[in-house]
Amino acid sequence: MATQTDPIPPYVMGVDLGSNTAKSVVLDSRGELVAHSVVQMGAVSKGGVRASIAQTLEQAGLTREHIARTIATGYGRRMVEMADRTFTEITCHARGAARMMPGVRMVIDIGGQDSKVIAVDANGFVEHFAMNDRCAGGTGKFFEVLAKAVEVELDEIGPLALRGSTEAQISSMCATFAETEVISMLAEDRPKEDILAAVHNAVAKRTVGLVNRVGIRTPIVMTGGVAKNPAAVRFLERALDVEIHLPAEPQIAGALGAALLALDDLRAMQRASAERSSAGPDGDAAGDAAVAGLADLEADLLDRQIRPDPAHGPACAHCRGAGSFVPLSIAPIDPR
Repeated sequence: MATQTDPIPPYVMGVDLGSNTAKSVVLDSRGELVAHSVVQMGAVSKGGVRASIAQTLEQAGLTREHIARTIATGYGRRMVEMADRTFTEITCHARGAARMMPGVRMVIDIGGQDSKVIAVDANGFVEHFAMNDRCAGGTGKFFEVLAKAVEVELDEIGPLALRGSTEAQISSMCATFAETEVISMLAEDRPKEDILAAVHNAVAKRTVGLVNRVGIRTPIVMTGGVAKNPAAVRFLERALDVEIHLPAEPQIAGALGAALLALDDLRAMQRASAERSSAGPDGDAAGDAAVAGLADLEADLLDRQIRPDPAHGPACAHCRGAGSFVPLSIAPIDPR
C-alpha cells in the first residue's frame, strides 16, 4: 500500500464488467497484485463497476491519478469510463488464468451469462476456444433460475447437490424448459438434493460439449463465479475424468488479464518515451511510430483471436460484441 511519503510508482488497472458482477485489479510496475475487488450490483451495472474501482483503489491506498493505464474487458467493457483501451474476455481470461496457474493449458470459464473454454499454449496465448453466449443454459443464470425453483439459496445448491443421487436427469438446457422439469420433479416429491444433482450433471455435460469442440488439454483451470460452486467443479471433473484446478480468486481472472495487458501497454509507452529522448530531433516521430505499433498489435490480436463466425452476417450483434466466435489457431505473439 502506498503512503503519502512514499514516491508513487506507476500502477495499472484491469476492469472486467460482466453480466452480473464488476471486478477490478491493480498491479504495480513489477506486475505484482496490489488490490482487487468483486462487486455484484445488477446486470452490467455502471454503479457496480464504479464501486469495484473505488474499493480496489481504497484497498491499495491510491487514487485514480496514480493509475497510469487501464484496460477494460467483459460484456460492459465499453461502459468503463476510465478505460484507455478494451480487450475481449477471451484474451484477458487466458492471460489472467495463465498468470494465476502457471502451466495451465485449458481454461473453463463459466460466468453469469456465458461459458467459455479456452486452450492456451505454454506462453499463455490463446490457441483455440469455444463459447456459448446464445442462451443461459449451463451458466450462472441457469443455476440462479433453478435455485429459485427449488427455493434454495444460490450458495447452498452446491453442497446440497453433492449429497444427491445422480439417477434423475434434466433433459433440457433451456432455463425455461429446465425449470418446468424441476417443477415436475418437485411435484413427484423427489428430494431437492437429487434434483440439484441432476441440474449440475446437465451443466457438466453441456460444458463437456464445449471442451470437445476445442480438444481437451491438461492441466485445466476453472474461473468465473461458478467455480465457487463445489458441485459444479466436482460434476465437471467426473464428466471429464480429469482434475480441475481452482485459483484462489477465480472471479478476477479477466480483470487480472486486463491489468497485465495494461502493464504491457505502459511498458511499451515508456520505451517509446525513452526512444524519443534518445533519438534527438527525430525522437518524436520514432516514439509516435512505437506507440502506433500498439494499435497494430491489438488489431492483429483481435483479427487472429476473435474473428466473428462467418455464418452470421457482418451486422450480427453477437459478432460485433462479446458474442459468437469460431475457434482459430494462432501463433504466439509477444506483446512486449
